[in-house]
Amino acid sequence: MSLLKILTYPDPILKRPSLPVKGNPQDLKRLVEDMFQTMYQAPGVGLAAPQVGRNIRLFVVDVSSHQENAGPMVFINPEILEGEGLIIWEEGCLSVPDMLVEVSRMEKVLMAGQDLSGKRFQIKAEGLLAIALQHELDHLDGRLIIDKVSSLKRELYRRRRLKEAARASA
Repeated sequence: MSLLKILTYPDPILKRPSLPVKGNPQDLKRLVEDMFQTMYQAPGVGLAAPQVGRNIRLFVVDVSSHQENAGPMVFINPEILEGEGLIIWEEGCLSVPDMLVEVSRMEKVLMAGQDLSGKRFQIKAEGLLAIALQHELDHLDGRLIIDKVSSLKRELYRRRRLKEAARASA
């Protein structure tokens, strides 16, 4: 296993909608292992394939450090089937470092996806798990938490990130 580079805003790869996974999901086993290792090291509770430069509909989550009855999960070609309620949650993102944004999400969701064996499954989620699933699904659709702030805040953050990148490369 190895750590992957997490892309950060304003990398244009993060804005691209991801393509469905076709073929044998088993071929993604190494990528999934590397994504989990990268997510834990970061540290985070979710990581989507676009965040590590792969334009496919795949993400991993593990909220077990914050929520009982949870553990590592892999979602391939995920989709929300149902949702109910609304909750405002302050979210951070590994691809948008040093920014917290209050985001309105569904309080409970029913999500379907495939696991690494290609088997379809459904999961009912609430609390942090529901938030994490919706957050990672946003990544697959090319949306970031920074898209949910005003254009002025977004531009100020973008400029700050570009200055930091310029200083780091100098």
